[in-house]
Amino acid sequence: MPEPTLIGSVQRALRLLEAVAASEEAVTAKHLARIVGLPLPTAYHLLRTLVFEGYLSKTGDGYLLGPAASQRQRSSLQQMLPRVRPVLRSLRDELGGATYLSIYDHGEIRLVDIADGPSAPAVDLWVGVHESGHATAFGKAILAGLTQDQRADYIDRHDLFDLTPNTITNRGALERSLKTTPTVWSDSEEYLLGTSCLATTISAGETVGAIAVSLPSHRPVTHAQAVILQRATRRLSRIMNASIITI
Repeated sequence: MPEPTLIGSVQRALRLLEAVAASEEAVTAKHLARIVGLPLPTAYHLLRTLVFEGYLSKTGDGYLLGPAASQRQRSSLQQMLPRVRPVLRSLRDELGGATYLSIYDHGEIRLVDIADGPSAPAVDLWVGVHESGHATAFGKAILAGLTQDQRADYIDRHDLFDLTPNTITNRGALERSLKTTPTVWSDSEEYLLGTSCLATTISAGETVGAIAVSLPSHRPVTHAQAVILQRATRRLSRIMNASIITI
């Protein structure tokens, strides 16, 4: 069978797109040209085309994924679940608690998947996830990853319900806490008495999400738990980036 005819410029553009998707920050044209192995003028030409078509966005710091690369996010999320679930299950087994993947989707926090089990039961979500972002670790991890305007819009549209005596119900206090950007976000019995939660923010192109684990509140939080959670976050970021740029 004869080998197919391949268009080299399309292949090079895809390599640039993949390189941008693999980065959590904006990437300069010079850096992209170097890691993809292209002359800088060629890289600039391809990047301009990708920006024009909406697959990349140009900022003062470099290039990010554009809206056209993210427009199929919902179907891509369903397609990526077979790759996400092993990460959630592995994290559940390592930390001994149910694990959760959530994303910010069209102005709301949405729970995508849960990995639980007999020895790691999921939290009874007695208040909807979309209404309790202020009281959950994964909600705060997502809110902290949004732009200031997006965060203000979410808080404007949602009451800060008093779910337990520990819930943050003051808008100013919540906004101040979201600016602290810790390595790992937590809630200590803020959503449900007897349960604590740890979470980290996931950034994949223009998508903001979070991975979390729920644990009995009497269990101490350790540095080892944070390291394991961050490792899972990096794996999920790669999976989500790869799914988002499926075109």
